[in-house]
Amino acid sequence: MNLLSEAFVTRIGRALLAVLALILAAFGPAHAQSTHIQPKLVAESAAPAPGGATTLALTMAPDKTWHGYWVNGGDAGFGLSVEWNAPEGVTIAPFRYPVPDALILFGMMNHVYEHPYALLAEVRVDKNVAPGTDLTLSGIANWLACTDKVCVPEKAVISVALKAGDGTVPEAARTRFDGWRALLPQPLDRHGVWERRGEMVRFAIPLPASTQVDAPHLFVETQDVVDYAAPQSFSRNGNQIIVETRAKGEKAGPVSALLKLGGGRGLSLTLEPGTVPAAGEAIAGSPDAIDGTLFWTALGGAILGGLILNLMPCVFPILSLKALSLARSGGDARTAKVEALAYTGGAVVTALLLGGALLALRAAGGQVGWAFQLQHPVSVLALLILSLAITLNLLGYYELPSFGGGQALAEKGGAAGGFWTGALAAFVATPCSGPLLGAALGATLVLPAWAALPIFGGLGLGLALPFLAIGFVPALRRRLPKPGPWMDRFRKWMALPMGLTTLALTWLLWRQLGSGEQLLWPSLAVAMALVLLTHYGAIQRGDRRSWLLIASGLLLVVSLAGTVVEVAEAERTADGSGSTFSLDALAKARSTGKPVFVYFTADWCLSCKANEAGAINREAVQTAFDKAGVVTLVGDWTNGDPVITRTLAEHGRNSVPLYLWYAPGAAEPEILPQILTPGLLTDKAGG
Repeated sequence: MNLLSEAFVTRIGRALLAVLALILAAFGPAHAQSTHIQPKLVAESAAPAPGGATTLALTMAPDKTWHGYWVNGGDAGFGLSVEWNAPEGVTIAPFRYPVPDALILFGMMNHVYEHPYALLAEVRVDKNVAPGTDLTLSGIANWLACTDKVCVPEKAVISVALKAGDGTVPEAARTRFDGWRALLPQPLDRHGVWERRGEMVRFAIPLPASTQVDAPHLFVETQDVVDYAAPQSFSRNGNQIIVETRAKGEKAGPVSALLKLGGGRGLSLTLEPGTVPAAGEAIAGSPDAIDGTLFWTALGGAILGGLILNLMPCVFPILSLKALSLARSGGDARTAKVEALAYTGGAVVTALLLGGALLALRAAGGQVGWAFQLQHPVSVLALLILSLAITLNLLGYYELPSFGGGQALAEKGGAAGGFWTGALAAFVATPCSGPLLGAALGATLVLPAWAALPIFGGLGLGLALPFLAIGFVPALRRRLPKPGPWMDRFRKWMALPMGLTTLALTWLLWRQLGSGEQLLWPSLAVAMALVLLTHYGAIQRGDRRSWLLIASGLLLVVSLAGTVVEVAEAERTADGSGSTFSLDALAKARSTGKPVFVYFTADWCLSCKANEAGAINREAVQTAFDKAGVVTLVGDWTNGDPVITRTLAEHGRNSVPLYLWYAPGAAEPEILPQILTPGLLTDKAGG
């Protein structure tokens, strides 16, 4: 036996581990039912290239009331470990963990995940591995699953089939892994400093003063440094965050940690022993504490931004028609006030619902931002049919109680019409981020949910302010023109901007889905909606062919169902003016030493398109950019992109547009105004 080589013994050991894995797998179904966190191993590419790498994700799905643990579980838990059975030529890096949450149970601190999460690890394939080689990975994973009452050590066999190939990454897999990568802490490019002083331990973390920090928490990965359950005090001294807490243990040397910033963001860093500066201005460590100045500034910006949204072509007709309904009522004060309050209620409630949905999705780990509803083809199709219905109504093809000739509802209760019209105005107006609105919505990233929701409500209030003023200020109502034949003509003219909105949504849907088979069901849905609405108007005028109404309605339902099945997850490759944005592309562009201009846009963002047509794509600007060697990168957020969402959040934004200018050698970009001019961009290029 002493003649056996080390390599042979290693192979024997791997074979035995593989046999053990197969034995456990045979009992897998029974075992899987007994685990409270379900693991699944997936690879970004099933065909990693020799000499290259791919990323593994071990997804962990806790049952309700159960949680898993970060790499350092705190006082009462531990992270996950895997005994790998890897073929020759394959190396697996340690797993990287997403940003955890702090949970205190019975006086003990736990670093946990109470929702589904994914651990990521890089797999490298040796360049000498032959193409086509089976590289299937398997292993035995061990972890701790807990509730607030009990903890259970669990294990399972995990495996993923791999074969040496060309490294192709399917688009759907790239999107999934980008979402998981967006939840990982970002590495801080500088070391911090830490020291033990008596019973206290102090940390200095280099972080620019412009970086927003909300309800921070320091997760110390290195053992025997801090008392995990002790309160943490945060303050800012210039460009450093000072953290003070109670010491525990005698550990010396470098310390690894993760600083949670709020909103699911985090920074991983290393701290070296040294002298920590004095504490500075206190930073609230409680999630209930907010920056009052930030809150009131954001609320004011949201109200003013919502007011400006009334000038959008899809909102102005709705506002005008509500004003006409007041004129038709003869200026009755009670009717005006009821409709104004109802309209305001509809706008505010809708904005709150959209904001609440956004906050809930982000809390669940989703990388979404404002106007997320327009990043999905099905939502765009619904808005397209809605805008088509409004356009046809304005043209007089049919009548609905909440628009135009619906006197019955107005007499029965005008509040209902006002509420739903306000809701409609808020839903179609809010996707774009105009002046003041972008920064206001960006503040919701760092405010707790209870403080962020009023910001969204302020947006709805700003949107409703003109109609609210008409309803409550008699002088404004007296200036409304008297009822007359001109009202029907004006109503038809208002169909023009609504029709343009319909065309814009049609173009957006085409951009999202392309011109292939995925457009067949949406096209049929729009056609059936057109038939349904026009024939409904014909029935109102005396046509008795109700069967056509029923048939078109059934076909509309079928086509909508077909759309959901066929295109809800449709992907589109974005085309832009310049190179497509990615973190690698940005790093490569900055390494050239040339100026870099990055702009984030979306096909449904009117202010984005206005800036592109009026400034970015102007000949004078492009000439100046070419002369200065400016590298332009475009981040297209039309269908959503977790990398772009995270980048927006890092710059305090929750929506597009966002314009960044990286001067050669500058550490941080300059955030340009949301309204661009050719002169501003040419000055930057020439500066």
